[in-house]
Amino acid sequence: MYDSRVHHRRSIRLPGYDYSRPGAYAVTVCAYLKRSVFGEIVEGEVILNEVGQMVQDTWEQIPGRYPGCGLDAFVVMPNHVHGIILITTPTGQARGPAPTPISLPDLVRAPR
Repeated sequence: MYDSRVHHRRSIRLPGYDYSRPGAYAVTVCAYLKRSVFGEIVEGEVILNEVGQMVQDTWEQIPGRYPGCGLDAFVVMPNHVHGIILITTPTGQARGPAPTPISLPDLVRAPR
């Protein structure tokens, strides 16, 4: 669990910035305790395990689940993930009576 007295992370988010605005957003997600839960490196190549493949598949489903969102570069490493999410229109919320803005935090925490 995150404890600000022990973990000295600083947010790199821009104060007051609307992360539902169209743009390209770099995302990095690290595994808990930086454990290699997504796969392993064998002879210089990342070999995804079942969890890593699930992460890859979920990433690839983003444009279908969230209209107005696209993808750019993406890589799953053994203990973290890097990707670029494109919010191309200010609406992109999946499911619901009317499109509503979706933000970068909404996308990152969205259920599979």
